[in-house]
Amino acid sequence: MYSFSTCWNSHRHTDGRPMLAEIRSLGFEYAELSHGIRLSLVAGILDAVAAGEIKISTVHNFCPLPIGVDKPSPNLYEFSSTNARDRELAIKHTLKTFEFARRLKAELVVLHLGSMELKDYGGKLEDLLEQGQKDSPSYRKLLAEAIARREAKKKIAVTHLYESLKILVPEAEKLGLKLGCENREAVQELPLETDFAGFLRDFPSPAVCYWHDCGHAQIKQNLGFIRHEEFLASLASRLAGFHIHDVKFPAMDHCPPGSGDIDYAALKPHVKPDHIKVFELSPKVPAESALRGIAYLKNIWGSE
Repeated sequence: MYSFSTCWNSHRHTDGRPMLAEIRSLGFEYAELSHGIRLSLVAGILDAVAAGEIKISTVHNFCPLPIGVDKPSPNLYEFSSTNARDRELAIKHTLKTFEFARRLKAELVVLHLGSMELKDYGGKLEDLLEQGQKDSPSYRKLLAEAIARREAKKKIAVTHLYESLKILVPEAEKLGLKLGCENREAVQELPLETDFAGFLRDFPSPAVCYWHDCGHAQIKQNLGFIRHEEFLASLASRLAGFHIHDVKFPAMDHCPPGSGDIDYAALKPHVKPDHIKVFELSPKVPAESALRGIAYLKNIWGSE
């Protein structure tokens, strides 16, 4: 199925029903509820779904937002945090997201899995790329340092992440939910690209799936950490779906497909009709540009 994320328009609405109607007007039968859903939008969302106006494909943790939070905050609390209270809150609000997803008959919850404490290698690498320094000794040195520091610092964060998921996965199984574990664009976020296959082996439950964000993978390719298509191919056996958006070099993401550097044709062999395919576009993208991007992608990947 194709779906469209409310990250594009939730900020413009005070009622969830017209928010979803706007997405329906773009031609979508399904919407993803992104991590910017304020509590004030919930009643209208429930009304729209109950009335059969639209279906919910996926829900992005945390959704709805915790009380007192009024802007997108997917990393507000982290499963990997060294702070026990933060981990407790991450689990608590993720379980609330599970309940909301089931109420809406969504089949999958998209998760950010956490991060480690690390200095801003990503920003420095992007600055060098913008200066045309990708092949320079200084770039190669900084990239090698980032890779080494991540490996040296990941253990505690990964341990906390696994402990958190050992609580959450059985709850997802009970509810019949899939957990879409998303690849991330930031250098310090988990799982590391080299660890993702092992992570999925460590959690063999059918509830634990891979969620491929095309834009994030392209940024990691631009930075020199992966080859986009090869990375997707290596995880395709556990793939549940996609976030679809384009990237303008080196790291401007959430652009309409066709306006950036992603080779969608190269990814097509790994795209199946039963995958959930969610367009995740910036709020700055006009509706007409969104529609052009949607048509561009479907022309390559097909209409199913």
